[in-house]
Order: sequence, then C-alpha cells, then structure tokens
Amino acid sequence: MFGAFVEHMGRCVYGGIFEPDGAFSDSDGFRTDVLALVAEMGVTIVRYPGGNFLSGYDWKDGVGPPADRPTRLDLAWHSLETNEFGVDEFMKWCSAAGIEPMMAANLGTGTLRDALELLDYANTDAPSEWADHRAKNGSPRPYAVKVWCLGNEMDGPWQLGHKPAQEYGRLAGDVARGMRMLDPSVELVVCGSSQRQMPSFAAWENAVLEETYELVDHISMHAYYEIEGTDLQSFLASSTDLDGYIGDVCAVADSVKARKRSDKVMYLSLDEWNVWYLSRLQARPKSPEWERAPRLSEDDYTVADAVVLGNLLISILRRSDRIKMACIAQLVNTIAAIRAEPGRPAFRQTTFWPFSLTARYAVGQALVTRVVSPAVSTGKYGEVDSLDAIATLDEATGNVALFLVNRSAADAVDVTVDLRGFGPLEVIEHVMLSDPDPMRANTAADPAAVAPLDRPGWSSTGSVVTVNVTGISWNMIRLRPAD
Repeated sequence: MFGAFVEHMGRCVYGGIFEPDGAFSDSDGFRTDVLALVAEMGVTIVRYPGGNFLSGYDWKDGVGPPADRPTRLDLAWHSLETNEFGVDEFMKWCSAAGIEPMMAANLGTGTLRDALELLDYANTDAPSEWADHRAKNGSPRPYAVKVWCLGNEMDGPWQLGHKPAQEYGRLAGDVARGMRMLDPSVELVVCGSSQRQMPSFAAWENAVLEETYELVDHISMHAYYEIEGTDLQSFLASSTDLDGYIGDVCAVADSVKARKRSDKVMYLSLDEWNVWYLSRLQARPKSPEWERAPRLSEDDYTVADAVVLGNLLISILRRSDRIKMACIAQLVNTIAAIRAEPGRPAFRQTTFWPFSLTARYAVGQALVTRVVSPAVSTGKYGEVDSLDAIATLDEATGNVALFLVNRSAADAVDVTVDLRGFGPLEVIEHVMLSDPDPMRANTAADPAAVAPLDRPGWSSTGSVVTVNVTGISWNMIRLRPAD
C-alpha cells in the first residue's frame, strides 16, 4: 500500500538514488542520505524501471560489467541512458533499503521471449543460461521477485509499441501464461487505462480483462492531479475524482467476473499516483541535445499539494478492500517527496509528511468512517464535503489513528469525533500540516520551511474527541485506550 516508483526519468536514478563518487554515497554509489529518508518515509515496495521509459528499454543493456554496457537514446524522456544502473544495481539498492522490488516487463518494443528471459535472470534457481549470467554478474542466489507488471500505459499513443486493447490483452495473456509456467509464484499486474480521462477508459479495462481475467492478479490504475489555472478549491477536492475512478474500475472488473462466472476477485494496483504538474513539463521547450539525467518535473511541492496528497491517501485506504498495491510516483527528485542535490543533504518536500506519517501509523484495519461535514463549492466537482477522513485500528494495541483533511480554502472547522464502541480513549497527539500561505514550499534554500506541528487545544470526553482544524490542512489524531 505504501509503495513508490523509480523510473529512469530525469534525476530519479542518476543523482537521486545513485550518485557514484557523490559526497553522500557509499561504495555502491547509493546515496545514504536518500536511503535514510526512504526508510523514514516508510516505503515498502518499489516499481522499476518504468514508466514510459520501460517500453523502449532492453534490460540486457543494464547487466554485466558497467564498462561494457552501451549508451542508448531514451526516446520516452529524450535523454541519454548510460545503463550504469540496471537490474542488479536495483536489486542491491532494494536490499540496502529493506524494500521489496516490483519489476516491469517491456511489452511495448519487447516480446514474450524478452519477458521470460528477464524472469529467468531474476528468479530462476537452476542451471539455465540467464541464471548463469546472473551468477557471473555477482548474484548466485535468485532475487525471487514476486510482483511483475506486464508493460506500462499501453493504451497511450505516446507509448512506444502502443497497441489496441484486444491486441495488448492477448499479448499480456500470452506473457502471463509463460511467466507462470516458469515461476508459478509470481503475482501479475495487467495494464489498465493510463488515466480516467482517456477516451477509451472502461472499454479498455473491459477488453483487456476479457483476455486476461483468470491469468492476472491486479489491473493497474494511474492517477495524477494538479491545479488547473487558479482553481485551488477544485484542486483541493481532487480525491473526489480518485474515488470515482476506483469505483468505475471495480465495476468494470466485476462485470467481467460476472460474465465469466468466476469466483476470482480482481484487485487494483494504483502503481502511479501523485500530484504532478504535467502541464509544466509539457510546456517545457524540447532540447535539441541528448543529456544524461536532465532535470525533469522537479517541482517544489506546496502545503496545498501535501493536503491533496494526504487526501488521496485517505481514498486509497478507504478502498483497501480492492486496492492491494499503490506506488507514489516517483521517489526522488522527479515528481518526488524527496529532493537530492549534488553535494548537499537530501531533504523532505511537503508531500513527504502525510505519506510518511500515514505509512507509520495506518496500522491494522481500515475502518468504515462516516463523515458529516459542511459543503464547499467547486468549479469541477460541484458541492463536496469540506472534510474527509479515514480511521485505522491496530487490534494488537487498541490504538486508533484518524487521518483527516479540511479541504475548505477558507474555513476552520470544529470537528467532533465519535468513537463509540471502542471504550474510553485518550489522545496521544494531534499533528497538523498547514500554513497561512498554502503555496509555501520546502526548497534547497529553506528545506525545513514546512513540517507538521503538534496541535494543542483538543478535548476528550469518554469516546468523543473535539479538535479544531484549519482550512487547507492535513491532520493526524492518534488515540489509545485510556487507563
């Protein structure tokens, strides 16, 4: 649920997690300050190597002696790919970070054979050609990668090897069958729509699942949000769209299940999601030069961005009955909660905080949480509740964590939290991320400008807690059984 995404895009890999000879790097070239922040962030699984990059990538270019690896032109991000960092480096980085790898197979320019050879290289514990190559490259033991994505955004015309839904579905089905023959333990993710706004949305999911329903475990979703013009209030309500998106994909999957008379539930992998100012990237002049690791989408995230991200996490937790994996995109520098500059310590963007605190304290069961709230008017979504919330229960300790956003751009609200049925509870802490200036950000010049603060002034009587939350704020209220 608290996964992330590492793609060969911009400075996510080179200068992000990997910087040989950097001031903060270890003997493997991994930035140790980034590793420390990744651990603090609570990331559990990382999807790699893409993304749009995936559909033009030959994984064989990134294995073997680094001096022998070719430099390629990456058409997805108009960059030079030196292949200094590949499968083996990624697996070693995951081990250093204590993170599970989630690999993706190229089904754009790649073939069934390419996917099987990659799986053989990663997972086979037998004297096969590719397992022998892995051993010669320094890893005699298989990596035992469990989760595999079958391509990326194959509905998108921008994608190398873009295919119609039925054609992609048949290819993905063939690859799934082959991968399960090689390693029956794998867990497979088939490509859903690249976004809900695609003209083929829902029809794409329907056609792909008709071909793959019994062969895969998850269908992917990708969701990005940004302020459109000056409409801050609509942006603050972005989770309204994600809620509808999740419901729509579940409905399509369940209709295929019914037609196939299947007992299997199709789960969702929200393996790309975030606040992303894509319009800024698209407006950027295209350089005539081919550059290694250019700066792409290195936005300074604001308080408002962090509140929206925290609200998206609430939506994800609310549908954890169907969403079994989610990967914030990306991890470092590019569309990321962590920023790393050469020769300077990595720092936390505003969006780091709601992710890390939710990952740390959303333990146990996600509870059905009823919110009764004043409404706010938005240009994009109409009337929406100003408040949104989810609660989790750690059954081992009896602790309850409440994650709450106030999406109103104007009003503070007194919130009464009724926890009847739990018995008497006491507040451990109420922390809030907010600022009088919702556009305030953490930057290299001021990396600690924004952080969550303890919020005094709450009151508690039995199972009822009352707190005040300001407008445009993300909040976490932690409670434990009273003595």
